[in-house]
Amino acid sequence: MMKLSTQPAQRGSEWLAGAGLRPTRQRLTLASLLVGDGQHRHVTAESLFAAVRETGESVSLATVYNTLRTFCEAGLMQEVTVDGSKSYFDTNTHDHPHFFWEDDGKLTDAPTEELVITRLPEAPEGAEISSVDVVIKLRRK
Repeated sequence: MMKLSTQPAQRGSEWLAGAGLRPTRQRLTLASLLVGDGQHRHVTAESLFAAVRETGESVSLATVYNTLRTFCEAGLMQEVTVDGSKSYFDTNTHDHPHFFWEDDGKLTDAPTEELVITRLPEAPEGAEISSVDVVIKLRRK
């Protein structure tokens, strides 16, 4: 049985409904963990899988990966790739930069208002720029 309180479950259910996604047990469990407290999250599939296990729910790591991809395709999350290999999933879908903390592998939001991009290269013939991801890598001194 889900060990999440009613309010996070309700927020999760509304989040799914807003994207027209069917509220399966697994999706509700993950959605409640992702948006249940009303705060944005940066998660990896592994960190979300660990959080699910703490609730006592049974969801496979493959289901977590597949569900995160479904949430991205539905516009509920965005995937942020660091170093071309490590994927983080962000519940804040507005364009914004990120800090990647190399020492502990955490991804956090960077202040959007401080980022100024004055010019981008032209897209090659027959292509258009679909997005620009800014990940600023940090290491502690």
